[in-house]
Amino acid sequence: MSSEHCTDNSLPAAPARGRPVDAAKREAIVAAAAQCFFDQGYAASSIEQIAAKAGVSKVTIYNQFGEKRALFAAAVEHECAKIRGMLEIGQACGGSLRERLHIIGETMTAFIGRPEMVRFDRRLAAETERDPQIGLAFLNAGPYRMKAAFAALLGAMVAQGELEIADCALAAEQFVSMCKGVGDLERRYGQPLDPAADAARVDAAVNLFLRGYGKG
Repeated sequence: MSSEHCTDNSLPAAPARGRPVDAAKREAIVAAAAQCFFDQGYAASSIEQIAAKAGVSKVTIYNQFGEKRALFAAAVEHECAKIRGMLEIGQACGGSLRERLHIIGETMTAFIGRPEMVRFDRRLAAETERDPQIGLAFLNAGPYRMKAAFAALLGAMVAQGELEIADCALAAEQFVSMCKGVGDLERRYGQPLDPAADAARVDAAVNLFLRGYGKG
């Protein structure tokens, strides 16, 4: 299997700028930014607001991140790192391949189905109409990185002889899409969560994925 099939070429998050701040202060800034962006949206969140919430000055934020969009990318990366950590846990937890894929599918479905994530998606779609670069910043910092992490995990499963996949990045998209199903659209358009339907989708996705890529 070519290594190019198990990686994603998305752009990395913007590097830190200016004088470095201590890890605790940077964490506070990024966490405050994530809360503001996810609760209020990109346009409604100001550097002043984020600085006050983090207990730092505006100058500190500008020195560290350079601009609002770079801070946004860091906040999205911070949030999506949670699910990448869950992918690592799913791989390390043991159990059968089917059980591990179930954990991954359930984790992803729960992550994207959170009410704050649904609200954020709606706001971000509207703001991207005005500024497509905001949408690109989100894709680079969030979905593309998560896809790359999942593709790398599938590549490890291929290397271990558990799966037979020619294109891990495509397979990652297929699995996530099957797990989401129409439930993702239903949530975006105001329908309530349906845990039973979500569980059924994940179960069917795992079955189909193993039928297509399993090695017996």
